[in-house]
Amino acid sequence: MIFATLPEPSRLGDVLMAFLSILFEGAPYIMIGTLLSGVIDAFLPSKLLDRLLPRNKVVSTFMAGFLGLVFPVCECAVVPVIRRLVQKGLPLSCALTYMLSAPIMNPIVAVSTLTAFKEFQAVTGWMELGNATMTIARLSLGYTVAVIVGLIVLRFRPGQVLNANIVEGIESARAGGHAPKTTFNGKLVHAMRTAMRDFLDTGMYFTIGVIITSVFNTQVNQAILDSVAGNEWLAIPSIMALAYVLSLCSTSDAFIAAPMAVFSQAAKLAFLVFGPMMDIKLMFMYAVVFRRRVVVLMLLGTFLLIAFLSNPWISLVELLQTSSKP
Repeated sequence: MIFATLPEPSRLGDVLMAFLSILFEGAPYIMIGTLLSGVIDAFLPSKLLDRLLPRNKVVSTFMAGFLGLVFPVCECAVVPVIRRLVQKGLPLSCALTYMLSAPIMNPIVAVSTLTAFKEFQAVTGWMELGNATMTIARLSLGYTVAVIVGLIVLRFRPGQVLNANIVEGIESARAGGHAPKTTFNGKLVHAMRTAMRDFLDTGMYFTIGVIITSVFNTQVNQAILDSVAGNEWLAIPSIMALAYVLSLCSTSDAFIAAPMAVFSQAAKLAFLVFGPMMDIKLMFMYAVVFRRRVVVLMLLGTFLLIAFLSNPWISLVELLQTSSKP
C-alpha cells in the first residue's frame, strides 16, 4: 500500500533526483572548506606563510603543487580555502597551483584511482601495487598543469587576476598588522561568522552549477558520446566536455571513467585531470574569487594544455614503466 502512493516516474523527478544526489555529495565538502577558511581567517597569522614558503616565487610555486598531499581537499572545498589563504599572504601563483592540484594530488584520490582501475594486484595473499599507469599519469599530469598555470600567473599582479573585494581584503589585512589581540572565544566567533558568509556565498554558485549539471545528466542522450569515442580527434575533447558538465567529485570520478571501454587511456586521463580542475560548478565558484576574464582564460588554457598533453603523457608513463622492469 505504501508503494502505491509513490508518484510515477517523470522527467522533472529525474532532474530533482540527480540534483539532490550531487548537492548532498558536494555540500559536506563545501561545509568543511568554509569551516577551514573561517579558521584560517581567524587564527592564521598573516606573516606565517611568508616565513614558511621559500623567498623564491618559482620554487614556492613548485612546492605548492604538493600541498594537496599535506592538506587533502576536494575541488568543492578548495575554493573558499584559497580565498582566505590569498588574503593571509599566500602568493597568488602558489594559491592557483594549490587550487588546481589539490583535488588531484592527494592521497584519497590516489587510492580511489588505484582501486577503480584495478592497479592493485594480489601477491601471496597481500595487496601490492601493480602497474599503476593511470594513477601515476593522473597525479603527475595534474601537478604539471597546475604548476604551469601558477608560473604563468607570476607575471601578473593580484589586481589583474582577483576580484576587487578580494584585493581589498588583502590590502586591509596588510594594513591591519597592528590590530589589537582578541581572545580565543572572539576568534572562534569570528571564524564561525566567516565560515557562514563563505558557505552562503560559495553555496549559491555551487547550486547554480548543480542545476545545470543535473539537467544535462538526465535530459541529454548520453549515447551520443559513443559515436565520437572512436574518432581520434574528437574523443579527448568530447570526454573533457563530459567531465566539465558532469561535475563529478575527484574522489569518485575514477569509478565513472574506468568502465568507459569505448574511450582510450589517454581520453580517460584527460577526463580525470580536467574534471577536478574545471567543471560547471567550479566555474561559478571561481567567479567568487577571480575576474570573469581570468576564469574564461583558465578554462581555455587548461583545456588546450590537457588535450595536447594527455596522449603523449600516458605513452611516456607506459614507456618509463616498461623500461624500469627487469
